[in-house]
Amino acid sequence: MKMETSLVLPIIDNSSPDKISTAQLIRAACLDHGFFYVKNHGISEELMEGVFRESKNFFNLPLEEKMSLLRRDLLGYTPLYAEKLDPSSTSSTGDSKKSFYFGSLEGALAQRYPNQWPPEEDFWRQTMECYYKNVLSVGRKLLGMIALALELDEGFFEQVGALNDPTAVVRLLRYPGEVISSDVEIYGASAHSDYGMVTLLSTDGVPGLQVCRDKSRQPRVWEDVPGIRGAFIVNIGDMMERWTNGLFRSTLHRVMPVGKERYSVAFFLDPNPDCNVECLESCCSESCPPRFPPILAGDYIKERFRLTYES
Repeated sequence: MKMETSLVLPIIDNSSPDKISTAQLIRAACLDHGFFYVKNHGISEELMEGVFRESKNFFNLPLEEKMSLLRRDLLGYTPLYAEKLDPSSTSSTGDSKKSFYFGSLEGALAQRYPNQWPPEEDFWRQTMECYYKNVLSVGRKLLGMIALALELDEGFFEQVGALNDPTAVVRLLRYPGEVISSDVEIYGASAHSDYGMVTLLSTDGVPGLQVCRDKSRQPRVWEDVPGIRGAFIVNIGDMMERWTNGLFRSTLHRVMPVGKERYSVAFFLDPNPDCNVECLESCCSESCPPRFPPILAGDYIKERFRLTYES
């Protein structure tokens, strides 16, 4: 059910020299709803417009060209209805969206999981690689602020190896505009929380994104999250919730069809697969012991994707 009210989220200024105040704002946001905006992130409007333009060009290619880039090792094209982000959903239909993933450009992960690129589309690839490098830089800086928000050293995630060849993936998304009349409820993206550390989302301004702040409450209450031009919508993922012993919240969210075509670009910044995710010392005590056993980041992510695609 679409709510009439929109959720008012904190706005973090990424250019602020006052790191302590910024970290305090991020902490409050992550304790409360796990979502916030980041403005003045340093990525030019020209580059963002180019990414959306080239994304549309890709999704407008003939189906056979897109299918030749079908997802392999999670990278490449995912056709309509191929995913169901909510494995518990009783819907017999997958999510109404198409997507294209690409990841690391260099290092061991790039060699192990090579990207698939549309052939003879040099400018397309250059645009996407440029965006990847820029948004990765923003993500690294943001994780430094999140570390400060957790009362850790700013370089904590670097020090534990999370950002040494991280699992960082861009996902281009297209949600169809047509709403199919059906007895089965259709979602653009069914209810889910993101799997990893942190997600930075850019949208084209078309609504549809909703969050549920209390995932234990029934029935669930959904609130709209409007886009802010030039700002990222940032959310905490399940791995960060696990790392912080449940202190920082990963929040359920979904995308509902609104009768209008919708494009977005998500950047998932997750640790190196060999990074050990273990309860942070600043997030546990005798009265609040660790709730989750240690796990390698790669093992955790693989299991979450397995459940998504098997369903």
